[in-house]
Amino acid sequence: MNIKFQTKNIIVEVICMLFVLLFVYAAISKVLDFENFQIQLAQSPLLSAYAGFVSWGVIIFELLVFLMLVFPKYRIIGLYCSFVLMVMFSMYIYIILHYSPYVPCTCGGILEKMNWREHFVFNIFFIIIGLLAILISPVKKQSNATKNVFYFEKKYRPILLITSFFLATGIMFLLFTNSENAIKFDNSFIRRFAGGTEKIYEKDLLYNSFYFAGSANNKIYLGNRSAPLIATELDTALVSAKYHTIKVNDTAISKSVQLRINNSGFYLIDGNISSVFKGNTLDWKAKLVGRERLRFTQPQVIDSLRISFRTIDQSTDQSELGDLFFGNPSRVSIHSDLLQKQVDGMFDVDGKLYYDYYSNRHVYVYTYRNEYVVSDSRLNLIYRSHTIDTASPAKIKVAYIKSRGVKKLAAPPQVVNKGGAICQNLLFINSNIIGRYEDRKMWNQAAIIDVYNIRDRSYVSSFYVYNINDEKLNSFYVREGILYALIGKNLTAYRLGKIITNQYKIIN
Repeated sequence: MNIKFQTKNIIVEVICMLFVLLFVYAAISKVLDFENFQIQLAQSPLLSAYAGFVSWGVIIFELLVFLMLVFPKYRIIGLYCSFVLMVMFSMYIYIILHYSPYVPCTCGGILEKMNWREHFVFNIFFIIIGLLAILISPVKKQSNATKNVFYFEKKYRPILLITSFFLATGIMFLLFTNSENAIKFDNSFIRRFAGGTEKIYEKDLLYNSFYFAGSANNKIYLGNRSAPLIATELDTALVSAKYHTIKVNDTAISKSVQLRINNSGFYLIDGNISSVFKGNTLDWKAKLVGRERLRFTQPQVIDSLRISFRTIDQSTDQSELGDLFFGNPSRVSIHSDLLQKQVDGMFDVDGKLYYDYYSNRHVYVYTYRNEYVVSDSRLNLIYRSHTIDTASPAKIKVAYIKSRGVKKLAAPPQVVNKGGAICQNLLFINSNIIGRYEDRKMWNQAAIIDVYNIRDRSYVSSFYVYNINDEKLNSFYVREGILYALIGKNLTAYRLGKIITNQYKIIN
């Protein structure tokens, strides 16, 4: 009987020692590389929203369990806690593998060289030996020497183990559900880099004066600021390129003219002289179709007879959005309620206007604050929403020069959103603000694109667009599952990951 008792004690001692080594090593490795540990948790589909307190909580709990296992008085409680921890770790991996929208590149922790399935098997092993240690731990009769030692009657141990298992499992599924909702709809500036974005094509354009003019018939079109009457046509694989010279019968066209192309043809829009020229891509001849006494910028083609734009009200000196109908008779409509003033109504509402033909939606992305405005094809407000960063008030300082009657920025402003693109129901924004638990070194190597679903106002994911020859992303254009980026003199195409493309859905 004594031999059997001693054997059980030895087995329990060995198992406790294994758990001690496991948790001490795990806790120390996390502390020594704490920043990386937090970054890994921030990318977890289960724990992104709770990366802050979970990172500290796991370390503290592991050290507490280690202490309980070391002292015989609390050893049985330590074994139950070890069992719960390993069940939680295992359920974490199980949910990642079977229910998560994506699998992070590493599970972190102490055995980063293991893949997810190997780590799962490793955890199951420790669950089994923990279960064994609890079940065979001898129950001593209480004496003066052991009256303060914690023991549990063997008949209660199966009930406690089953309860512990379901409690640990329930906590992990609850964290998964709540974290997903928090990241999508109540994000506290934690980006999720789900991966899957891949560079597939690249072309040297030789010059850096190009901009995206649009797409039609499986072709990508670029305009050129230095040569405004030259249209560059590329196939979607960026292999072949054609150059078209646009013929315009009106010599009053200025250097600021913008080229826009869609399936209905091409448009030359000159906001300086309020002129709209239209033609088809068969002969590249442009004909004047509209002219108004109004100066505007950022023209977007809505349909064959209408464009939208941004302008400045001369009486209030504030920026506004409007649309121009160049049919017969022509008509200009100004929507002064869309852009909301915070400081001066001009610099503080600076931003970029975008339009998507599939969803018939306008999106205006503010440059100096974490906000964007969604409106329909007629510029009627649908809703206002925020990006995931916390830069809400525009951080600008405006000075008024009385002698010249002009307003100027008195100090460099904080740029929040550098640019964007819209495709169907997805909004892509090039953010200029670093998020929580992010590697600062990456900001010197790449630009960050945040993706939002404007259908349900949720945050989807983020990804990097890496610098080329030390040149950062200038602008980009999204066509279904491909993002085209202008980086210095290069045009680069990236295939978007499934976590992004699976979100596509036409807005009715």
